[in-house]
Amino acid sequence: MQTHNLKRAHPNKKTRQVGRGGTRGKTAGRGTKGQNARAGHKKRPEIRDFIKRVPKLRGRGKNINTSIELKSMVVNIGSLNEVFKDGDIVSPRTLVKKGIIKTISRDLPRVKILGGGKLDKSLTIKECQVSTSAKLAIEKAGGKCMV
Repeated sequence: MQTHNLKRAHPNKKTRQVGRGGTRGKTAGRGTKGQNARAGHKKRPEIRDFIKRVPKLRGRGKNINTSIELKSMVVNIGSLNEVFKDGDIVSPRTLVKKGIIKTISRDLPRVKILGGGKLDKSLTIKECQVSTSAKLAIEKAGGKCMV
């Protein structure tokens, strides 16, 4: 055996030159196949889709299913019995004055009176929604519901 008879176990392989990009190999420096590998027009930016959707989402947050209508503030007849005197008129304005409920950005909230607790004073209910159990308790105590 002489030195000119020696051969390498793994001879050097030349990379094949594809497309443009010199000796970049298979994808010619583009990295992927398909639309991204082609010359010319690229994919349109996805941010446009989001920008178009933003005005519709404004003010609602992520949950679109939330109701636009304001929910009623809930007051039990037991708390009315503690605060009001016999023969008083109960309305959203008087409830705010007594400190039972708070205004919503300086507006009077909608109020619903529920039948939790005991009532032994005759009260007149105005401009409030009243549950059936509360209505029975108010009328039993000698009061009136004017809706």
